[in-house]
Amino acid sequence: MTRSELIVEVANRTELDPKVCENIIRCFTDTIREYVANGEKITISGFGTFERKKRKATVARNPKTHEPMAIPEQFVATFRAGTTLKDAVKSNM
Repeated sequence: MTRSELIVEVANRTELDPKVCENIIRCFTDTIREYVANGEKITISGFGTFERKKRKATVARNPKTHEPMAIPEQFVATFRAGTTLKDAVKSNM
């Protein structure tokens, strides 16, 4: 599902104007992005947790030259699904 399909789906379910739904979804994703980028953890009960974690430095190999490459320590965004979401995914197999 794309962002525009999500907007249409939310508009259909809520009977709100698609432009209002677009603003809500944009605000929702912008808020998550800003807080996670600043190191905050966002937990949505029944859905999951968004957070920033530090990935350790590592050594990898260039696939073309097979030369070792140092990959520096960096922050990454992570999402951990909540129990309700996990159960919903399992039950639809």
